[in-house]
Amino acid sequence: MKYNDINFNKKTILITGGAGFIGSNLAFYFQENYPNSKVIVLDCFRSGETFSNGNLKSFGHFKNLLGFNGIVISGDINDKKLLKNLEKNYKFDYIFHQAAISDTTVREQDLMIKTNVNAYENLLKIAIKHKANMIYASSAATYGDSDRFEIGYELPNNAYGFSKVMMDNLTNEYLKKDLDISIVGLKYFNVYGEKEFFKNKTASMVVQFAHQILKGLTPKLFIGSDKILRDFIYIEDVIQANIKACNPKKSGIYNVGTSKARSFEDIVNILQKELEIDNGKEYIPNPFIGQYQFFTQANIDSAKEYLFFEPKFSLEDGIKAYIPEIKRLFKEEVR
Repeated sequence: MKYNDINFNKKTILITGGAGFIGSNLAFYFQENYPNSKVIVLDCFRSGETFSNGNLKSFGHFKNLLGFNGIVISGDINDKKLLKNLEKNYKFDYIFHQAAISDTTVREQDLMIKTNVNAYENLLKIAIKHKANMIYASSAATYGDSDRFEIGYELPNNAYGFSKVMMDNLTNEYLKKDLDISIVGLKYFNVYGEKEFFKNKTASMVVQFAHQILKGLTPKLFIGSDKILRDFIYIEDVIQANIKACNPKKSGIYNVGTSKARSFEDIVNILQKELEIDNGKEYIPNPFIGQYQFFTQANIDSAKEYLFFEPKFSLEDGIKAYIPEIKRLFKEEVR
């Protein structure tokens, strides 16, 4: 499905983090809808390297790009020589900046800021030189402990959320200048869907619960899960937001959610219905009380007005669309 009137054929598109969840979905969107576009995927891909918390430094995986026909470059966005080569060897029309350290439990604050903030500014400078519209991933993690999910009410409670606030602040500074490009930051809420599996423990609870159920296990929910509400958004709607952000009515930073808060209990109920398996539920104490968001719900009024963004998938619709891929992953990757 095409999400706006831009003809991306013969356009040169850079996707950073293009072997990750959202980046790889974007790469295939262009390949399938605009076969004459030139898509360059930049990703550092995974290695055995880990952060001090034991989690992988990169979740980029070649399997997310199986069937991709574009250009793939393995590299780190912190590598200034690499960025210089990109600037010299290509003339970008659009830059989708999805690369980041997105693990909220990472303790290396220095690397978090360097990767998420400083490298973003370096890419933004390339976008300005090339006159390429910039669309980048911000995050609902910027809201943290806030009880108001609107731009300007951010209250991050970890280094990741802080880094995304700094990206947004940087964007606002650049938007004060007279630029020939648009810059749009998208604050993703809880995204789920195809190509998230290789995020491991940071993949959505949709796929994690589904694979527990398929293994014959009883899904474990925190006590009071029916009152723990999140704004879950299906990957197709996130791609829609990115494409519509290529031609915004106004540059700026926008929430990308459904504006409907749903519970983890809802997820398990929908999954067991769609999988036609009822393993019951087990309730366990929540060990994260005090450092846990019990409610998120995007205010998407400005995204509707300036991006013409309109989410299409309810939680029921998104999970139903996701089920075939969940089953394939279970058969090929889990079992």
